[in-house]
Amino acid sequence: MAFIRRVRTASGATAVQVAEYSGGRQRIVAHVGSAHTDAELGVLMERARELLADPAQEMLDLGVEPIPQVVPLVGAPSRQGALDLATAAPVKTGRDGAGRVVSTGSRLLYDALASVFTALGFAEVTDEVFADLVLARIVEPASLADAGRVLRDLGRTPASYATMNRALRRARKDGYRDRIAAACFTHAAVSGDLSLCLYDVTTLYFEAEKEDDLRKVGYSKERRVDPQVVVGLLVDRNGFPLEIGCFEGNKAETATLVPIIEQFQQRHSLADMVVVADAGMLSAANLRALDDAQLRFIVGSRATKAPVDLESHFHWHGDAFADGQVIDTITPMTNRGKGSGGKSGGGSENDISRRAEPVWDPAAHPRSWRAVWAYSAKRAARDRKTLALQETRAREVVAGERAARTPRFVKTTNGSRSLDEGSLARARALVGLKGYVTNIPATIMPAGEVIASYHDLWRVEQSFRMSKTDLRARPMFHHTRDAIEAHLTIVFAALAVAREAQNRTGLAIGNLIRQLRPLRSATIAINGTTQTFAPAIPAPQQAILDALRSSGRHALSK
Repeated sequence: MAFIRRVRTASGATAVQVAEYSGGRQRIVAHVGSAHTDAELGVLMERARELLADPAQEMLDLGVEPIPQVVPLVGAPSRQGALDLATAAPVKTGRDGAGRVVSTGSRLLYDALASVFTALGFAEVTDEVFADLVLARIVEPASLADAGRVLRDLGRTPASYATMNRALRRARKDGYRDRIAAACFTHAAVSGDLSLCLYDVTTLYFEAEKEDDLRKVGYSKERRVDPQVVVGLLVDRNGFPLEIGCFEGNKAETATLVPIIEQFQQRHSLADMVVVADAGMLSAANLRALDDAQLRFIVGSRATKAPVDLESHFHWHGDAFADGQVIDTITPMTNRGKGSGGKSGGGSENDISRRAEPVWDPAAHPRSWRAVWAYSAKRAARDRKTLALQETRAREVVAGERAARTPRFVKTTNGSRSLDEGSLARARALVGLKGYVTNIPATIMPAGEVIASYHDLWRVEQSFRMSKTDLRARPMFHHTRDAIEAHLTIVFAALAVAREAQNRTGLAIGNLIRQLRPLRSATIAINGTTQTFAPAIPAPQQAILDALRSSGRHALSK
């Protein structure tokens, strides 16, 4: 039976030891330290209790919880006659000073995130420095030079800056992204939904003045003129990342979709899946390439396509729609233009002389795709408000009250500007409409499911927001392609860990970090020994830690 022993030393200090009875004699198992004050003694006693309760101790093999025993104090080491001095730790006779805190760290937070990292299978990348960089980015995104500070705050001993740089080079050279992507796919296949994948693109800019082969000035929704790269992200239906790709900053968004999908297909030998993307990916070449690859797609359509797609509806019913009305029809594969003889040109197979909308069939309509249009009164109100603002702006420009580039609904004839009444009327007729293009027959996926699947795109947008805000993927300060790709691999892995942490707890990653980071372990030095003590954990935070270590989803709500 092991017990805690306190012994008075020659210097007047109290030595705290863990001892056991062996062969009728007392044997010292561990010398915890020497205390000169009641506070120091309390710290050492608590540490001794932790050692005694360690499940690795032999005395716990039978599952019996040990009861700490305290042996009365004895005068001095010379009176320890019954002890086995050959195995006892030497008793310190001098004093180094009062106990002091050497360091503190949010080690509980690090360990909890590390458990998610391992559960996702990322430990397959046997690179401790890479793992540290991923977890540090989740807690507090920082530059490579500042990552050491974040890791020290998490109770880790960081690698040097040079070693971190070498880890970035290994990430690119040794194919870390391939291994992370494979682990993400395995995880999603077990706990996610791979039948439908969502795709979108964003741009990441650089604090740099000059372009190179990768970092180029291109289209930016924020109207930035900095060099940038285009990043494509593929996620599952729940927003869990599956694939990431990096392209030149001036590459068109439509040109990124097929390479990412093909890369994903080849990596996992997939054939049966549905790809969902927004209207920015709508191009004849993209849709044909996806169809040729035996992939099914759902892509947003632009409102300007409605007059041709809904020509039969407008002919027979006018521009009146009921809230929630859905029209399932067809749309030409190529550019449309109205022809003659009651039919639309440009490859359309929709005959407006027939009142009923055609039911898309790939054999019967080889030059068309299926189109689903839905009307929403709420969307119509929002569209009318936007149109009113655009009309006001256009009238101000025409009247010379506002200096601006030619806005929507302003036409220029012989150098004179005027309001484009025709375009404005057409836009008003299309308010509230949203279109979707797909190659999935209605017999396989009803119109309502097509619309619902498209609306899941907010999940990939949410993942991009996480990467830009919580993980601060931009701006980037790397200069070489290898470093940029390695940075994206770290962001990709960090996004996967953050999404899984959110799924397990039901908490936003920022909220989770704010609750767990203040729980700091303390390392205390007393008389030549150092002991690390875990913090007191309130019940709500303990529930978060338990949920992170579980494999369920939204464990906090159960």
